Amino acid sequence: MTPRERWLAVLNKEQPDRVPTDYWGTSEITSRLLKDLNCANREELYRKLNIDAQRSFDPPYKKALLPDSNEWGIKFAMVDYGTGAYREAVGHPLAQMQTVAEIDAYAWPKVEDFDYEEMRRQIEADDGYRARSAGIYEPFLLYCYMRGLEQSMEDLLVNQEIAEAILQHIYDYHYERNRRIFEAGQGRIDLTYVAEDLAGQTSPLFSLEVYHKFLRSRQKSMADLARSYGIHVFYHTDGAARVFIPDLVNVVGIEMLNPLQWRCPGMELRGLVKDFGHRVGFHGGIDNQQTLPFGTVEDVVKEVEEVATIMKDARWICAPCHNIQAVTPTANVVAMYETIRKAGKKR
Repeated sequence: MTPRERWLAVLNKEQPDRVPTDYWGTSEITSRLLKDLNCANREELYRKLNIDAQRSFDPPYKKALLPDSNEWGIKFAMVDYGTGAYREAVGHPLAQMQTVAEIDAYAWPKVEDFDYEEMRRQIEADDGYRARSAGIYEPFLLYCYMRGLEQSMEDLLVNQEIAEAILQHIYDYHYERNRRIFEAGQGRIDLTYVAEDLAGQTSPLFSLEVYHKFLRSRQKSMADLARSYGIHVFYHTDGAARVFIPDLVNVVGIEMLNPLQWRCPGMELRGLVKDFGHRVGFHGGIDNQQTLPFGTVEDVVKEVEEVATIMKDARWICAPCHNIQAVTPTANVVAMYETIRKAGKKR
């Protein structure tokens, strides 16, 4: 099978020839892997390690942007954390606004400012070897960038009219942008990315009531839009998100859950497979917080084999729980993919 055929087999509840794999990593670890494994680019790296990574497509933005900013007016800066750097939001354009009228008057980006025809040409030129992903909807993350994290969390409880106004603007924009993306794909897009980090390391970030009020119906609508084009729904949430999974599976209708941070309370893999494996596929599951960065090669091999055993009757794409970090030894990354290449054929 090709990488795309493996992804589609999992998404379509069929049996692939082996467990598919994916790669998530910071730019620093990716650069080091390319060097250490003597690969000229990502595609060479993926082929060397038998990684079934997807290809993402996005319409180019047609307007000029200010340095270190995006079309939403958010300002960014690279923040060094010692072994690398993350691009963090440092300028929040809605931070000082106090009324819905101010929110409505903001210069929201326009979907017309993207080149969907160019994206269509790129997809048409693609060889189809890897699964194609296009379109994204992660509204509250964007909300936090525009408003500031602390203020955003407060809004959900004490400024609910403002929260509703901002989230509706974000939804309206993404619905029409994704619709145009899906139209441009002309049936060639395999999956789309619907997401929201609903939990932290030890507990949910907000209540089910807040999730239901502000996020669930819009997530379902966006997932319904994708399904109307025959596109599968890949869902991402970090952390201890167990309480939200019934809604995600039964209401939103997600088809694949990522990233399975099993060290978080409630996210134990056996329980997830038992309770939800008949309805949803799984993506991730190899711990990138402890095992990959700080374990030995033997630790990595053992974990991959254990997760493969747990997932033997589930639909699963083997991948790290989130981005592989810069402190992770190259040998551990190689061990993860070599182990699943062997273990994944024994199913």
